[in-house]
Amino acid sequence: MEQSGQCYICSEERKTKTFSYNQPCIHIKQKQSLKEDNETLIEDILKSNILNRGAQKLLNGHTERSKSKRHLRIHTEENPYVCEICSKNFNRLDNLKRHLRIHTQKKPYVCEICSKCFIKNGHLKIHLRIHNNEKPYVCEICKSAHSQLGHLKTHLRIHTEEKPYTCDICQKSFTRNGNLKIHLRIHNNEKPYVCEICKSAHSQLGHLKTHLRIHTEEKPYVCEICNKCFSGNGNLKIHLRIHNKEKPYVCEICNKSHSNLSNLKLHLRTHTKEKPYVCEICNKAYSHLSNLKTHLRIHTKEKPYACEICQKSFTQLGDLKRHLRIHTKEKPYLCEICLKSFSQRSSFKTHLRIHTEEKPYTCGFCEKTFSVRSSLKRHLRVHAKEEF
Repeated sequence: MEQSGQCYICSEERKTKTFSYNQPCIHIKQKQSLKEDNETLIEDILKSNILNRGAQKLLNGHTERSKSKRHLRIHTEENPYVCEICSKNFNRLDNLKRHLRIHTQKKPYVCEICSKCFIKNGHLKIHLRIHNNEKPYVCEICKSAHSQLGHLKTHLRIHTEEKPYTCDICQKSFTRNGNLKIHLRIHNNEKPYVCEICKSAHSQLGHLKTHLRIHTEEKPYVCEICNKCFSGNGNLKIHLRIHNKEKPYVCEICNKSHSNLSNLKLHLRTHTKEKPYVCEICNKAYSHLSNLKTHLRIHTKEKPYACEICQKSFTQLGDLKRHLRIHTKEKPYLCEICLKSFSQRSSFKTHLRIHTEEKPYTCGFCEKTFSVRSSLKRHLRVHAKEEF
């Protein structure tokens, strides 16, 4: 007949087939003859974590002494098992054995589906949820499902906006400790992931994987609207803003909007007049690195973009695209006022000044204004003749 009892220390309810008074859960199994006056003694013994010879006699017949000692360590916080490699302490020998697998890289638990190995059986069970598409942890706010309780807890911080992990250097906060560790590599200039092809280093494994697609020319992310392909999912997301007309990054100076943060940063240089990229040959400076690279082709005489129709070469891809319109007779820029069309955007903008009567080019001698720069240059010749 089963009887219930409570642990003296933690009040945990336990059942035993033998009659017992309020007994420790797995600390001891008392004899039927245990008296109430001995119970106080046992309580003192357990609380002080002293099991002397008298107590051993009193607890004679205890069949789970080792379990009792292990349980007592929960209360005493005793951790007698020490890892000789990293000095971490454990209250149970089997916990130490599992921990040692971290150092030995021993992973005895193997997934039968994908052959991935794990240190703990519990990790394997969690992993199997990926194959079974099992997501037992559901967010009560947005109903998103997660395979692990830890993932759900991290997800909830999206709703609570909690960011408990803070960088001590720049005070930036993160929802996950892993994100903080990755962020710290920026300050430490740590780049542990190196490309074996070009030796470029990266702070994150994901960045290295994306970088490798430059060499493999793999572009797995496809725009469903225009079928343009991208090597990174982030690049696809930025590209989609073109179709959605989304420009979330706004210049605080002129209120001009941009689809991505990098474009905004480049734009700000028009206000700050910052030109950090300098040509080592002629010292000409540029605000964009791409502009410097294009400029260098003037010195190298490099023209990598060739027209397949007439073989004419160009230093920039944009110049080639504009040139091709000569052959295709394409004129994509249409004036909505007079319906005249143009093959080049610059020509279209110049034409619009006829309708707007805008004349941005002013003569420095006589203050006469012109709608196009070429007209100003011709006019300046009049003043040049007057000087002679």
